[in-house]
Amino acid sequence: MEENQLVFSALEAACEDAIAALSRTTGTGTPAVTVVASDGETASCRLLESVRLIQVHGRALQPLVKHFTTVYHHFDLDPQTPANGYRTLVKVVRACLFHILDKTRYVAANCGSAFFRTEHNAGELEAYGQALCQLRALMHLGQRLLAENGVEQLYSTQDQGLSRTFLQEYMSLHKACFYGRCLGFQFSPALRPFFQTVVIGMVSFGENWKKQQSGIGRAALSFFTSGKYVVDPELRGAEFERITQNLDMHFWKAFWNLTESELISGLASIAAKTVQVNLTLTIPPVTLRLPLASDPRLCVAVHPPVAHSGPDCVKMRLISHTLREGQDSEELLAYSQPEGSVAAKSSPLGRRPQKGPLSPWLIVHFHGGGFVAQTSKSHESYLKSWSRDLAVPILSVDYSLAPEAPFPRALEECFYAYCWALQNCHLLGSTAERVCLAGDSAGGNLCITVSMRAMSNGVRVPDGIMAAYPATLLTADASPSRLLTLIDPMLPLGVLCKCINAYAGVECGKVECSEELSTLGALGRDTATILTDLSQGASSWFQSLLDPVSLSMSSAVDTDRSPETQRRRAGGREEGGDAPGTNGRDGRLDYPEGFVPLRSEQLSEVRAPNSAILKNPYVSPLLAPTDLLKGLPPLHIVASALDAMLDDSVMFAKRLRSIGQTVTLTVVEDLPHGFLSLSQLSKETQEASEICTQRIREVLEQGPPSANCARPAVDMNNHIRPVADPFGLARRHEEADELSD
Repeated sequence: MEENQLVFSALEAACEDAIAALSRTTGTGTPAVTVVASDGETASCRLLESVRLIQVHGRALQPLVKHFTTVYHHFDLDPQTPANGYRTLVKVVRACLFHILDKTRYVAANCGSAFFRTEHNAGELEAYGQALCQLRALMHLGQRLLAENGVEQLYSTQDQGLSRTFLQEYMSLHKACFYGRCLGFQFSPALRPFFQTVVIGMVSFGENWKKQQSGIGRAALSFFTSGKYVVDPELRGAEFERITQNLDMHFWKAFWNLTESELISGLASIAAKTVQVNLTLTIPPVTLRLPLASDPRLCVAVHPPVAHSGPDCVKMRLISHTLREGQDSEELLAYSQPEGSVAAKSSPLGRRPQKGPLSPWLIVHFHGGGFVAQTSKSHESYLKSWSRDLAVPILSVDYSLAPEAPFPRALEECFYAYCWALQNCHLLGSTAERVCLAGDSAGGNLCITVSMRAMSNGVRVPDGIMAAYPATLLTADASPSRLLTLIDPMLPLGVLCKCINAYAGVECGKVECSEELSTLGALGRDTATILTDLSQGASSWFQSLLDPVSLSMSSAVDTDRSPETQRRRAGGREEGGDAPGTNGRDGRLDYPEGFVPLRSEQLSEVRAPNSAILKNPYVSPLLAPTDLLKGLPPLHIVASALDAMLDDSVMFAKRLRSIGQTVTLTVVEDLPHGFLSLSQLSKETQEASEICTQRIREVLEQGPPSANCARPAVDMNNHIRPVADPFGLARRHEEADELSD
């Protein structure tokens, strides 16, 4: 707490010094707000006004931060794990203040220099002043959560009240400032260039979204039209805000799936560890019969996935650093479909290295991607590292994606793949004496729900789970960490809601299952048009560099940064006037008198998830009944303090611990959601990935082998135990049996 007071005291002193220095430079102690003779004088006045506004916001934030720091420890999992959304809000405010302190001190010391760039520094402090203003609004939202929720309760206990308020505020609050000059300020400095690259690529891709009918061709055109977003960060932020609010799931699937392209995946594979086995497998939909966990003399039938589209094959990828017995067998290769040069090079048929023995361990992996995008190919980099560091084969499941295949299709396929792996572990190079489920984000959710499904069906439960930043509550309930969706470039609320609605089936009819949705299939055709795309994009790119101002002016996005415009957007902040809908009307929040946050020029359209499916325990395991959670194996969660889903992990760990389940929670600092896929970008992400590796090792090395773990000799004439059908699909299962026969 004392440290926070020192930060605010330093900010107050830095602002006073900067105001004094700037007042001497402009020759007035009062900031000018009217247009004056030269652009230099205008920029100086903007700079002076920005410092004054920062000072006002800093004074208002100090008591809010002090209040949070006195109570936020009550929401931790335990004293050894100081992490929750309230702590994160304070952490983000401090990060913004540190950036402002550096810039304000620089202005105070250098504003009189002939080499001082007044326009640039005015833009910097304006952007961070806007960010501080919006963070102040988030702190007030967090204060409302703190006041109305129960003790130790991170999610809103109201059915709709606070969640609706947060949604209304999100749709109207100005967000572009967090995606321009301030982009990624809360994260590790080593990751800021990455965020800039991703956001510039995204807004360029979005600008050209309707102009092309090809995937990589559109990406090439986007590259050459991205110049204006490099030189104009305000335009970039405004365009990113527009994209996250207005473009549909079709766009997001196409953009995220660019990581599946041969070009990008090829570049990633250069830096990734080499493996001797990298096979894609296609498993036909046949009924499996596994020994009953409670009595191996009996069998349980596991039907193939049938939800929504009927029985179909399940796709998987086998990765092994070392070639092991069974991995080059004809039986396994009958399921395999080598992927060109990568698979051919690492396939057992390519080099025929010396085979190692069967591993006693096996990892079954479910990838992230919001249930709507990516495959195991996007996650190969860290999977190869796991296979090498742990000396274990990994089976990664390429489950069907929403909105074409909403819940429960992905869960059915993942559960079926897990059961197939248990029955055919000898083909995967393992005896499966110990099995660990591992996944990130949506994949972490599937790890938990597959384990619940295994228990409810009487199948052997895995020996443990490693879930990185898992989604355990897919409802629209507000929480302090979810307030970060206002500023998070990896997980904006509008995009998060689209993913959840798609998985729930709400958006199922809105995105047609067209040929373009298969990015991998379209990439081959795109190569034929890339030269045309490059030539078209080149002129736009050069034009953006030669005349960025005219391009900015021609944009439909208003990027006017004048003091008058900022006061208008703020709704009369300085005068204490009321902006429409900010005094409790229309479901919005009551802010303190004299403060109104910045508002967007256009309201975003965010469809809050409200389907009853989202309360299904197999969708939101945090809501699962105690008896179902008691059947889970030891769970190791690795989360990030700056992840909007942090509170999911904290509350789920609390729930499991309260019923006596084995659970650990490790929270890393300064990293975004999805840090596993960024493990090669920085020392911090590499260390976080190593923590995940260590948690998997603990699952695989701890304790004696599980019962019924080896490949059983199942008598198909044994009694087959009937099991509960959690999705009401018994009739479909019967039809699947008939079709598979």
